[in-house]
Amino acid sequence: LRANGRANNQQIAETLGLTATTVSTRIRRMEDANQLRVVAVSDFSAHGFNVLLRISVSVDGRPASDVANELAALPEVVAAHMVTGGYDIDMLVALHDFDDLSDFLLDKLSGVHGIRTLTPAIVVDIIKYQFDVAPIEGKA
Repeated sequence: LRANGRANNQQIAETLGLTATTVSTRIRRMEDANQLRVVAVSDFSAHGFNVLLRISVSVDGRPASDVANELAALPEVVAAHMVTGGYDIDMLVALHDFDDLSDFLLDKLSGVHGIRTLTPAIVVDIIKYQFDVAPIEGKA
């Protein structure tokens, strides 16, 4: 499914040397256990998002989790993480253009109470974008 999300159970079964029933049962079991979710993944630039921005955030005067939840609620934020190290929050932001960048940094983020510092970094090239969270490893 990772290689071809549109593959049907029969195609997967043929590739793996299993029956379609076995594949169906395993997929259903993984879905029921919340180990697998089949979703469509869209391309940023295909939807007009030409500015991808990583922003590291330091928080002061408010719980970092509250700030992170408020930031995550912004539609431009496609990922937000609580992190260890020099920052409290790391987020990925998708914007249409540099006018949106200015509006986002100066208007939206300035209204979020508790942000001490922001360290934005514009993504200049995506080397790897693996949207599945957990790697699937085969058993020996």
